[in-house]
Amino acid sequence: MTSYNAITNLLYRYAEHIDSGNLEAAADMFRHARIKRGPGILLSHSDILAFWRQIVVIYADGTPRTRHMVTNPIVEIDEVAGAAACRSCYTVLQHLDDFPLQVIAVGRYHDEFERVDGEWRFSFRDYSFMDFRGDLSRHIPSTLPGFATRI
Repeated sequence: MTSYNAITNLLYRYAEHIDSGNLEAAADMFRHARIKRGPGILLSHSDILAFWRQIVVIYADGTPRTRHMVTNPIVEIDEVAGAAACRSCYTVLQHLDDFPLQVIAVGRYHDEFERVDGEWRFSFRDYSFMDFRGDLSRHIPSTLPGFATRI
């Protein structure tokens, strides 16, 4: 597998874990990473798991009833150093019986990766770029302080 494919698979696997409700597996992908949630806020993988458990609504089927679409990955790889950076876009759709299919969030990820023992893994994610908000009321509680502009 090429480095490009391994890195983009990490992006897509993250979305798959979130959409399946497997927040633990999604957080584990960041076990060796720092996650920027907002200005001056850096989280560990255990911090991000606790944060997701606090904010993400999980329904009776065990999922958040979402589909995270990760698109437009711009990947820059330094094969010699075993390092890479990627900017990508995300679009989150949601559908429930009483909530028609719609876009609820659009934003960007800025990620960094490292290759360790031949395997690529996340080393950093800037999780603070939410460009457009739709109706997040069925996905994330509106009472979360500071969520109006950033996650």
